[in-house]
Amino acid sequence: MIDFTNDKIAADSLVLKVEELKKEISKIIIGQDEVVNGLVTSILSNGHALLIGVPGLAKTLLIKTISEVLDLSFNRVQFTPDLMPSDIIGSEILDEAKKFKFNKGPVFANIVLADEINRTPPKTQAALLEAMQEKNVTLSGTKYALDLPFFVLATQNPIEQEGTYPLPEAQLDRFMFNMILDYPSREEEINIVKATTSEQSVVINPVMNQDEILGFQELVKRVPVSDHVYEYAVTLVGKTRAKRELATPFVNEYLEYGAGPRASQYLIIGAKTNALINGKYSPDIEDVQAVAKMVLRHRIVRNYKAESQGISADQIIESIF
Repeated sequence: MIDFTNDKIAADSLVLKVEELKKEISKIIIGQDEVVNGLVTSILSNGHALLIGVPGLAKTLLIKTISEVLDLSFNRVQFTPDLMPSDIIGSEILDEAKKFKFNKGPVFANIVLADEINRTPPKTQAALLEAMQEKNVTLSGTKYALDLPFFVLATQNPIEQEGTYPLPEAQLDRFMFNMILDYPSREEEINIVKATTSEQSVVINPVMNQDEILGFQELVKRVPVSDHVYEYAVTLVGKTRAKRELATPFVNEYLEYGAGPRASQYLIIGAKTNALINGKYSPDIEDVQAVAKMVLRHRIVRNYKAESQGISADQIIESIF
């Protein structure tokens, strides 16, 4: 049992737990260290995450593996054009006594994988909004609490744009992190092919449980932050707001809109978690920078000039560090 009444002991335990967790994940997932670290950080920060990558990069397998290592319930929802809100949150049905009974949908799990979330219309995407923000769903005026901890981990395919619906800004803003999965290196791909084309059975051992995750999430909230780190995070977000006082000429040239206050909140929460994972008891500016791209890249809107010249969101974020 971890002693969560002593913050220092709990923080030291977190470092060991995360190392063990990554070791277990690496039994199944080869490479993608940055994405694994980002997912672990978002979960410990009590935030949702969006993963963008081409097919075949093991996005679904990664999320399922994390649910097993964390000993959490897991549901996968394949988002399609004909998906309805009731297919996510559930619906009322008549039971044998001819009374309405709530039949829970797949959102009632600790980890919900929204696979190819941009393939369903905005009306269905919006069904997740209340769940992501309030951690409950409402049907016929009745609120139903979701199991805690609760995370939505969504995937998106960046290359097939036909038959897709852009995520509304309000929903994008609910995701703490936006992570991009890249192709594996040559060595990693050789190891992936070896592992997946031969007979071998891998046993995944749970490393954390629900109570420990909730305990670590509370620990993150108690981490002290220096004023200069708060100021840096807020200044960084302010620099993304085109035509405002902090905006740089580069931002004014290539950005239409910048990030809102929720970005500042997530920068600090992410920095706290990143510090704890790396054995520090308080975050510094480096920890803010470590999570900045994941927090900001889906909250800034590039203008036509940036898109026509191939200026990426990451390039703009790097320019304001």
